[in-house]
Amino acid sequence: MEIVNKVAQSGLITLDLEQWRPAVTRQQFDIQLFLWNGFVLREKEFREALKAADWEVYRGSVVAVFCSEDAIIPTWAWMLVATYLEGVEARAILATPDEVERLLYSEVLANIDWETFRGARVVVKGCSDKAVPPFAYAVAAQKLKAVAQSILFGEPCSTVPVWKRPKSV
Repeated sequence: MEIVNKVAQSGLITLDLEQWRPAVTRQQFDIQLFLWNGFVLREKEFREALKAADWEVYRGSVVAVFCSEDAIIPTWAWMLVATYLEGVEARAILATPDEVERLLYSEVLANIDWETFRGARVVVKGCSDKAVPPFAYAVAAQKLKAVAQSILFGEPCSTVPVWKRPKSV
């Protein structure tokens, strides 16, 4: 009896969003660590702490600059941190780490040539070694819906149907 690989014969194209994961080092800068009594930012102490910090650890990274405490942070403080990070060629993004991930994926997904999936049956791979935010899957579904014949989720051998183009009348 001949073994037939039906998955290989199915004509499915796999889209692995992990392959599109932005290849940058991600780091965090939480202003909460500089708050006096957990809720006040004192200018003099903050400036001294920033001046003494080892900014080289951020070199070339994308840095989520945020405050994990519910505190009022003056605008100049964000600006000051950004200038230090720029000094080590780091990209400061004033957002939580999750928001930064969303932004990075937005930039990458905007550059995919979705036309390559025109008329295809596409499986958006579900398992990955590195986390892919749900946002990226939603964007991929929206972009694929405009060009693909069908969208499935999972692995080619075990998929969940997401969307199928209606047959023309």
